[in-house]
Amino acid sequence: MTREVTQVTHPDDNCRPATSWRRATAAFHAWRTRRQEHAPPTSDTGSPAPEPVPGANTLWRMRTTVQDAPGSLAALCGALAGLRVDILSLQTHPLATGTVDEFLLRGPAGLPASEVTTAVASAGGTDTWIERADAHDLVDAPTRVLGLAARTALDAAELPLALRQLLGRCTIRSRPAPAGGGRVTGGVPVEGALDDTVMRLRGPEGGVITVERPYLPFTPTEFARARALVELDARLGPRLPHGRDVLTLAEGSDITVRRADTRDLEAARAMHDRCSARTLKLRYHGPVGDADRYLNHLLSPRYGRTLAVQTASGRVVGLGHLLWDGDETEVALLVEDAWQRRGVGTELLRRLVGMAVDAGCSSVYAVTQASNTGMVAAMRGLGLPLDYQVEEGTLVITARLGEAVVTSAEELGSASAP
Repeated sequence: MTREVTQVTHPDDNCRPATSWRRATAAFHAWRTRRQEHAPPTSDTGSPAPEPVPGANTLWRMRTTVQDAPGSLAALCGALAGLRVDILSLQTHPLATGTVDEFLLRGPAGLPASEVTTAVASAGGTDTWIERADAHDLVDAPTRVLGLAARTALDAAELPLALRQLLGRCTIRSRPAPAGGGRVTGGVPVEGALDDTVMRLRGPEGGVITVERPYLPFTPTEFARARALVELDARLGPRLPHGRDVLTLAEGSDITVRRADTRDLEAARAMHDRCSARTLKLRYHGPVGDADRYLNHLLSPRYGRTLAVQTASGRVVGLGHLLWDGDETEVALLVEDAWQRRGVGTELLRRLVGMAVDAGCSSVYAVTQASNTGMVAAMRGLGLPLDYQVEEGTLVITARLGEAVVTSAEELGSASAP
């Protein structure tokens, strides 16, 4: 998967997940800046063609704007046929003037994107955008939308992922409602607002969801689909999959691993109170007194998924977070001192990585300190290829995901892979 969807600066720390304040450090910003895969696609990706393989084909997704006049589409189809390009599917997005046509194309493996866009331009297409597609794009649009609605209905944490699957690579920001139950409208009407490459929708909890795709304007059809998905989420209300696992640790204690959300806020704060200052500092990388203020974001399904570990008595002794950050999903762990070095963190991490695989993520990363040997060992224990970046004491470990990950995430109610 290619980045970037969610790499937009958030001016208000209260409007994004709890990791924002630590990413404000110069070291971490420098690391992220060097990640070239964050760049959005241009109007013509210019992807280099692979070496031709006899009989091989390449799938492309393409959008272009044509005049709403008889013969416009026929001319476009003729130009593609001249390149031996098959049209596998076509969607039309009517505009006030003209029509945006969205194609799934299959062409010869050696055909470059630039040649396709040149042919389209000669046939009258304008504002053409093209990128490589894969087998997932072969699913027809109604089936895909119904599948996304089903995922959202099962799990509130799926809404950001479903919007990304619906709209492609984009930036999604959630601005929560203010404390006290008020609504943050920000000038957004009830029906939402569409402004070229930015759409704003009323969030299910009273805030605002902003979706931005600077490289490709949204169409009214896409806006209507996104609004319907958010309205479905709002009507269903807070919900989590109910699956849970009871495990026996090596030393004999039984623990339960389950999904968690903001309803576990008090239990999470109580766990903070039982953690040492060192444990909290290793987890949050900042003043220990600030730890509680980020829990509401960390536990919100709008920003990712959370797993809780609780004892037989019901006490929460560990939290694992999978935070949506584009394709570079972040993982974070906190295990209270009395339960460390028993395999709790390893179990949480394995399940979080399994959830990331189910969500279609290509990698996960952990931000920690070199002195946090427990987190380093847990990442190494995944058996996945790891990349390390160290900047001024901050250690970023990135794991590249693959089919080798074994998990029981589905038993904990993880949605199906996109």
